[in-house]
Amino acid sequence: MTNTRTALGLSLIVLTMITLVAFSVPLYDLFCRVTGYGGKTSTSEFLSSSILERDINLKFNADVNDSINWTFTAPENIKFKVGENKLVNYKATNQSDVETIGTATFNVLPEKVGPYFIKTQCFCFEKQALEPGETVEMPVVFYIDPSINEDPTMKDVEEITLSYTFFKYIE
Repeated sequence: MTNTRTALGLSLIVLTMITLVAFSVPLYDLFCRVTGYGGKTSTSEFLSSSILERDINLKFNADVNDSINWTFTAPENIKFKVGENKLVNYKATNQSDVETIGTATFNVLPEKVGPYFIKTQCFCFEKQALEPGETVEMPVVFYIDPSINEDPTMKDVEEITLSYTFFKYIE
């Protein structure tokens, strides 16, 4: 009887771990939306209509988790105005010989900028299926909310980093 309980307990632990891995990306997204952790940005279907004279330097980063055989490249760093609508393209290539589905998480640094970084179009947290050798551009449309100038804790922000990491999508 003790061996049966032990086997059942270990099976339950393994099943729980598999479930957590399978749902890690959506759970991370939910966690970030609820807590604002990781510089979670805001989204909007509307573009900015107000451009300020304040410049922001934006650095881009692209990473790929070991779970997926893709290359993923970031756009060139840019300098732009607060409130200015910007479009950039990340690029992903499937290096494997089979179709692979990936999904990306992101963060914005410094984290305190997250609420002011408004994305109007993004590929994050969406399934991206790539055929063997296929390369696609993945657009991100965004702006920095002009209300950042009204927040005294944001006066020191001159540079922002937008970072994405791709993981293998597990259904």
